[in-house]
Amino acid sequence: MDSLIYLFKGIYAYCTDFIINLANITGLSYYEVNFVIFIIVYPLLLIITPALYLIQKSRLKKYIIDNNINNTDFIKN
Repeated sequence: MDSLIYLFKGIYAYCTDFIINLANITGLSYYEVNFVIFIIVYPLLLIITPALYLIQKSRLKKYIIDNNINNTDFIKN
């Protein structure tokens, strides 16, 4: 259990240092960088990733239909 605590403390320290360094490089404050990452970028990624998945799934279906591919194991509804 102690090794797990040590691991997560290290990850936390690394992430905090990364955000502090990013704030210093960009000239923003620590809180502004946190805002950009967790309020703007992360939610966009959460929305864009499933949308890209659905787009690619529909493209694959269209490709299979257009090319008369009989093996439909790729498409699972």
